[in-house]
Amino acid sequence: MGNVRIVSEPVPELSARAPYLVGKAQAAPHLGDVTGEISDITYLPDSDRFATLVERRGWLAGYEVGLVQDIPLGGSSRSQQRCSFDLDTADARIGGWFNHNLGRKISAHKRWVRFEASDAYVTCSGDTPIVVVPLKRQTGILVVTERPAGVALYDGRTGKLTITTDTAAVPGPSYPLSLAGRQREGTAAIGSFSDWWFERSGWDASEDGANAGNESEFTLQYHDGSGRGAYVTPLTPQGEASSVVAVSTVPTRQEGGALAPITVHRLDPTWSSPKSLVALIKAEYRDVCCYNDDQVFEVVPTGGSTWTATVGSDQNLLYRVEGRGLPDGREASCLKTADGVLIRCAYAAPGSPEEKELKRREEEKQKAAGTPKPGEAGDLTAYTPEQLAELQRRVSEEVVRRLKGS
Repeated sequence: MGNVRIVSEPVPELSARAPYLVGKAQAAPHLGDVTGEISDITYLPDSDRFATLVERRGWLAGYEVGLVQDIPLGGSSRSQQRCSFDLDTADARIGGWFNHNLGRKISAHKRWVRFEASDAYVTCSGDTPIVVVPLKRQTGILVVTERPAGVALYDGRTGKLTITTDTAAVPGPSYPLSLAGRQREGTAAIGSFSDWWFERSGWDASEDGANAGNESEFTLQYHDGSGRGAYVTPLTPQGEASSVVAVSTVPTRQEGGALAPITVHRLDPTWSSPKSLVALIKAEYRDVCCYNDDQVFEVVPTGGSTWTATVGSDQNLLYRVEGRGLPDGREASCLKTADGVLIRCAYAAPGSPEEKELKRREEEKQKAAGTPKPGEAGDLTAYTPEQLAELQRRVSEEVVRRLKGS
């Protein structure tokens, strides 16, 4: 547990991205006449794009194409790049039969390395598809653990397999996601032996069904423009509690054969469980969610104690809802357009940028209506009848308030 840090510092600011389900749904229309089956969808934080690996149908077949596409939350850009495999030369895939099994080729090239099929992804180097397989190795005798062991690179044109520990030039999340998940699960052992035995220490991933199909290890990009990424997971206490009290982060890249550091950020304020947040969104913003095919997608941490959920259909993201936890015991949330323009708030956290923006808009509205601020004198003859009626209403409300106060 030497690589685990538990801090009270806020989570570094992260960029919101399109959900995995949307990435998979939008890949199918861009595959054209491809007859294969989508094997997996992976988010590449280095380029802020989604990569889709497509298997060719048949027992003795490999992969057919790789698709890398841009799926912005806001805007209309839908750029994509498709690179095709040489079906005769590069005819191996993970889980393939006989000599068409990529795992066998990796084992023949380097013994005793392990990998998970779900960790593999594809990138396009020009017109050449490159399958990237993050590798792991086992260490220890009585207590066996895993460590990163570089990556295997499979050239989709020549069929050449290369294994390297220098992952600096490899695009995408070269650190095994499955290993990051095991490290996060290992936080249950941060206490004493009895605490571990009776499950009184550490945290669990928030798995209440709201983020179906993708509950933990969200691959997100840091908002600092560096292109760095992290596997991010909302955490709940062990037991029956469901509120999110911490967020874990593991880098998507790590040089060498040591474990990547895992940092657990304690949240203050905490936020409700993802399932409760979905119900809150449907109640507070019922005019935009959810009817027809619209739904609330992933609820993901995006820095500090904030979370972001996307709203829309898998082909058209319309809104995002951003929250700031439970200040004063009430979940703060604001509705924004998909590209981040504030629309309104169900409750704006005190001192938040959203509260300041709403106050600025109200002041501009009052100024445009000609309503004087408190303490200002105004020429009543210049007021329209509607403005005079509004002013009289406000004066009456203030008089009633002061009478009740006395």
